[in-house]
Amino acid sequence: MKIYEENNAVVLEGVENFDPKHIFECGQCFRWHRQENGSYTGVAMGKILNVLREDDKVYLNNTNLEEFNNIWFNYFNLGVNYTDIKDTLKKMDEYLDKATDFGWGIRILEQDGWEMLISFIISSNNRIPMIQKAIENLSRNFGDFIGEYEGKDYYSFPTPEQLNKATQEEIRACQTGFRDKYIKSTTEAVVSNNDDVRKYTGLDTNTCIKELTKFNGVGPKVADCIALFGMRKYDTFPVDVWVKRVMQEFYVAEDMSLPKIRTYAIDKFGDLSGFAQQYLFYYARELGIGR
Repeated sequence: MKIYEENNAVVLEGVENFDPKHIFECGQCFRWHRQENGSYTGVAMGKILNVLREDDKVYLNNTNLEEFNNIWFNYFNLGVNYTDIKDTLKKMDEYLDKATDFGWGIRILEQDGWEMLISFIISSNNRIPMIQKAIENLSRNFGDFIGEYEGKDYYSFPTPEQLNKATQEEIRACQTGFRDKYIKSTTEAVVSNNDDVRKYTGLDTNTCIKELTKFNGVGPKVADCIALFGMRKYDTFPVDVWVKRVMQEFYVAEDMSLPKIRTYAIDKFGDLSGFAQQYLFYYARELGIGR
């Protein structure tokens, strides 16, 4: 891969296993939006970025090499060899062989643990457009204005201290619904205990999930999502409705419980469980498997 800077952008030439649609539409993030030209613009790590793929080049617009090295290289998981991961998964069975080909450009983003904690509390029993709207509202009302890009204003996700200043009513006004009390309770707990949830990346997976489920509104599935997408725990396996459907279609009995599906998957996929989950989720949802 060749990396260079030009015209307020960093260009990744010859980058493998990187497709913006696959990355931003595989259920792992909520602040990226598709533009008319097929690119995606979003906010991450307090920065505004636009991502466009053309042929064998990926353009990271509105950034520079310094930011790429300090932020985006890790954010896009570019130090991980996805060719090896897919080759290993392909050998496991025909379903993963097909799923990894279908979602060939997926990368698990290294997102902020605090933002993922609140984002996936919001995601519980919710639709993606509503999740996105609630997160944008919280950011606009309680985060920092970080700039304008292509005629739109962008705001950083609020810190625990910023969000803690909001009342439960103000949080609900951001279209969070019944999750307002969970967001308020979790934020108060983080601030009062001076709890840096970002440090959970240093915990083993089981301990990380145990700590996450102490927060109100964080059940097993939500904890798995936060651990995978915010804490780098690639050996866990979140089971939502689409993952349940694809697992029942290809691997397990229809009456198997969600905890047992999760256990089965982790036993089967091991340290690559999180990667397998993303390929299977995207494959099932895009093709409507198990409807």
